[in-house]
Amino acid sequence: MSDLLEIKELHAGVEDKELLHGVSLKIAAGETHVLMGPNGAGKSTLGYTIMGSPEYEVTSGSVFFNGEDITGESPDKRAKRGIFLSFQNPIEIPGITLSNFLRNALEQKTGERIRLWDFKKKLRAVMDVLQMDYSYADRDLNVGFSGGEKKKAEILQLLMLKPRLAILDETDSGLDVDAVKTVSKGVYEFQKDPDSSLIIITHNTKILEALKVDKTHVLVSGAIAEEGGAELVDEINQNGFEKYTSAE
Repeated sequence: MSDLLEIKELHAGVEDKELLHGVSLKIAAGETHVLMGPNGAGKSTLGYTIMGSPEYEVTSGSVFFNGEDITGESPDKRAKRGIFLSFQNPIEIPGITLSNFLRNALEQKTGERIRLWDFKKKLRAVMDVLQMDYSYADRDLNVGFSGGEKKKAEILQLLMLKPRLAILDETDSGLDVDAVKTVSKGVYEFQKDPDSSLIIITHNTKILEALKVDKTHVLVSGAIAEEGGAELVDEINQNGFEKYTSAE
């Protein structure tokens, strides 16, 4: 299985403060990796750096996607390559409906016009999976949405855009038990594509219960402290991060 994403000795930070200290990892096509760690460990920083956020400067190391060095590429170019990042706190965009946003994003990705009927048919099918009322498609993106509705809208985008690599940053935060189950169901649908990969950044492992996890990485103080399989999630649930933080 070839590597879809390869990160080599990545150092990155904000202004003069380094937040990632030589992070290296590989993700093959079709794999799901879980990124865990205490608050402030650098998990979100890693996600945003993979996406190419201009807020974070890469000082050394490299990011390869599908065999090509994308370290210096802008977020929009990475998005066109098939990298998707969900936000902890999705922003509101007045004046653009969820439906129009998704249709435009799909047309940007494919470079082709999409027939409105075909788009609406696909959109409603995916909304059914997430138990979303169709009326949300005609509302301004995230405007007036509850926390759970915003997270569902993020997963809706994930399933409609079908990226090669999806980074889900605390998608389950602030959700009740039922909403977590619905979001998890959407992520499970995404996992069915053997060519697409996932990085799930989470504290609440409830979202992982129905998902296949290939590898788990524990990030502490901007460096990977431990790696393992799905069993590492269970160990952390039982014992927390103390053994990794106490070794600092």
